[in-house]
Amino acid sequence: MLTGRESLLRLIGKRRRFLPNRHLLLSAHTPNSLNLEFNDYGNLVSLAGDDCRLSEDPTSSDDPSKFSDDLSLSTRKKRRLTQTTLLQSSFLSVPKQLEDGLVICTQQKSILDSETSEFSLVQRSEPSESICCKVEDGSCSPSREESLKTVTLDEDNGEAIETFIVGRKFSDVQDLEIGGDIFLLRHPENVKDRNAIKVISGDSEMLGYLPKDISQCLSPLIDDYDLKFEGTITSVPKKSSEAVLIKVVCHKMRSDGWKECELYGDFKPLWEKVLQVVEHQMQFPPKTTRYQLNFNVLLQEVLRSCSHLFTADEKAFLESFPTLSEDSQRLFIRLYTRKGPWFRLSNISYPEVTDSLQALKDLTVRGFMSSVKDANELDNQKMKEITELLNVTELRDILSMNKVFSRTSRKRDLINSLCSCYNDGTRINLATVILERTGLCAKISSTAESLIWRVERLFFLNGEQDLSSFVLLDLGIIKYPTYKCIDSEQIFSNRTKLLAYEEAIEVAQLMDESLDNEDPQTVLKCIIIAETRISSSSLDSAHAAAFNRFTAPWVNSKVVLLGVSFFENQKRYNRAVYLLRRLLSCFNCDGRRGYWTVRLSTDLEHMGRPNESLTVAEQGLLDPWVRAGSRVALQRRILRLAKPPRRWKTPTFSNLVDNKIPEVTIQGRSLNCEVGIKNRFYGEDGEQCGVEQLALQYYSGEGGGWQGIHTESSIWLTIFGLLMWDILFSDVPGVFQTRFQTAPLDLETESFYLTRKETIESQLEKVANGMAEEILIISYETQRGTACRGVAWERFSLEELRAAVACVGGMCIASLCRHLAQDYRSWCSGMPDLLVWRFKENGYEGEAKLVEVKSEKDRLSEQQRAWLLLLMDSGFNVEICKVRPASLIKI
Repeated sequence: MLTGRESLLRLIGKRRRFLPNRHLLLSAHTPNSLNLEFNDYGNLVSLAGDDCRLSEDPTSSDDPSKFSDDLSLSTRKKRRLTQTTLLQSSFLSVPKQLEDGLVICTQQKSILDSETSEFSLVQRSEPSESICCKVEDGSCSPSREESLKTVTLDEDNGEAIETFIVGRKFSDVQDLEIGGDIFLLRHPENVKDRNAIKVISGDSEMLGYLPKDISQCLSPLIDDYDLKFEGTITSVPKKSSEAVLIKVVCHKMRSDGWKECELYGDFKPLWEKVLQVVEHQMQFPPKTTRYQLNFNVLLQEVLRSCSHLFTADEKAFLESFPTLSEDSQRLFIRLYTRKGPWFRLSNISYPEVTDSLQALKDLTVRGFMSSVKDANELDNQKMKEITELLNVTELRDILSMNKVFSRTSRKRDLINSLCSCYNDGTRINLATVILERTGLCAKISSTAESLIWRVERLFFLNGEQDLSSFVLLDLGIIKYPTYKCIDSEQIFSNRTKLLAYEEAIEVAQLMDESLDNEDPQTVLKCIIIAETRISSSSLDSAHAAAFNRFTAPWVNSKVVLLGVSFFENQKRYNRAVYLLRRLLSCFNCDGRRGYWTVRLSTDLEHMGRPNESLTVAEQGLLDPWVRAGSRVALQRRILRLAKPPRRWKTPTFSNLVDNKIPEVTIQGRSLNCEVGIKNRFYGEDGEQCGVEQLALQYYSGEGGGWQGIHTESSIWLTIFGLLMWDILFSDVPGVFQTRFQTAPLDLETESFYLTRKETIESQLEKVANGMAEEILIISYETQRGTACRGVAWERFSLEELRAAVACVGGMCIASLCRHLAQDYRSWCSGMPDLLVWRFKENGYEGEAKLVEVKSEKDRLSEQQRAWLLLLMDSGFNVEICKVRPASLIKI
């Protein structure tokens, strides 16, 4: 895979964006900076006309046919959102809702597809604002314009609240009676939810739980103020699995009791939050399917906090979604989370959707779906997409009916044959025959696809999270940390910046698709577009460093970097040099400058210009943004290139770079020693193993009786996350924008350390003074299972983490954590493969060693070398373990 493509895939995200501007992007005139004449240095010489030559180098022709055969492209398949199974598991029984009344909802023609009409009679419905996640302030929206009603307290009768019993599958009692007594009991031992509150009957039998969002707010009050709640069952549903309506009251909050609670300043705000959550839940009871509720929450929060990023028509369109019928909402969400783009109505069947056909008609009228049932509506693109819905048997039958016989059983070949028949125009009724087989077909409309994509991106701020994140949270599969979202500046201050960002994502997606399709012309076009976009703009210095990744120039820089890899792969180094110089000139404060400088120096050397390559490397060392492995790589390049007569003085850093790293060589019985294949050996027990396992066996035996684990960077990032947990999730404005973050937005920027310098240094002082193990134990036990960037709960036990911290020592751990805090992005990878340790006879003191394992013909990367040198300088005991086949060991 080309360097930079994996990063681009993460940026694009799981769901591919509908590309309404594809034609405009590819057809728009852009100054072709790559259609310029370069000299051998990769420098621009002069503008060329329409018949200009790109270079005198005969291997660098821009004719795609000249290099398409050598194109090294990835066949990696793009990931799609397919969370059907998870969604299916979260269904709730939904009784048919009584209509409150009918309203006429008129949509603007400009926002609807041509297939839809202008208005429809729909059922009135509203979404809920509640959400089940651990966020202290109840909302992570940048602004909160709506204020909830003032809370009033009934001092005579106590504050009664109405809520529900959920989780009835855990109940010991199936048949309940109205008026039955109940009590609330905390259940902190619940692994999936430490805030869980049980509902207990008067006979001490388990009836279920309070809703998660209510227990999240109520549990701290019960724990801290010793509140006791009791109440009665006020309504019993027909099905025993459905939620049960209850009313509970805290008698301590009557008259003098309330005054006692009121003495604590933080009590009343916490109680008001409980009442707010209860009010919202009573408006929208848990009979709504969970994924439907989550989708409405997503829409509502984005429209409230980012309304300035939508036009009036777009807002009207999105705001109309809650007014759709229950069936229509559920069907749309279910189809939106499927692969698509087209769906056969005959294959659409969901237990919570009572009438799929009527729901589809409503969605089509309202502009959320478009359908095809007539052959006249098909064009070439729709035809090609709809044929994907046919199975192999149907494809063969249709082809045989048209006297086209194929021996192949591959679906792709059959589809190509069918499309060829359609395109040649000789079979007039082919489209009709296909639609007769598929029946009514529907897809998400282009308008809905584009706007919901935007809503998801604004809500999650990345392409790797989507609606399935709600499902994982609801099922208890993932638990997010507790933090506060403190208002700060908007990530997208205006619609223009958002549209530029979206267009850059489109270019990135086009680039990726073109590489998949081996379309070099479009690849070149995307590189030109991206390079043009960054040439006229750079990152705003006033813009928060954490927000830079949400700008169009930053996204375009990803495309340009992939273009560098593309040209390097084709050995067209003058174009790669040009693009690298554009990146370095446009992004002055960027952690990626180190890699760009290394590549620039390397490509110049490939072009036969060692003097300029040396100059670039020397200038790169003066750049404060060149760090870690990139810095070591430049230093080593200088030592190699700066020999007389180019340079007569030895660089001052030569001793540091050439610092001897301790080595040990062991032998093993090799299973294979082929280049490009991971080496396998026979272990001491005769079983096959990798080089790391073989090294661990050596260290546990003749190597000194060490215990150890294969960790690489994982254990150190885990230790960093646990020791710095409170700092990672401290109250810093702007760094927490969504409810689904596992780290602050500024973690990989300089501002993380600078903003929290005082608290970080205070914590590191405690670590250095021997408190690391105590801090680690507290964090591990209180936060166990909570998602956090870098923390691998499933890989390491508490005993292994304690051993690592105890044997490495507080000073070394503090030094390592300081480097990660100062520059997490540069140092979060490349650490040694193994951590081995052993305790002394007293069982309390120990020693540890970090080991990088290398097999034959394997060498250290510059990042690994940088880590080993840094660790040695910080006082760590490090070693390189070289594994050789037995026959190659010198006697």
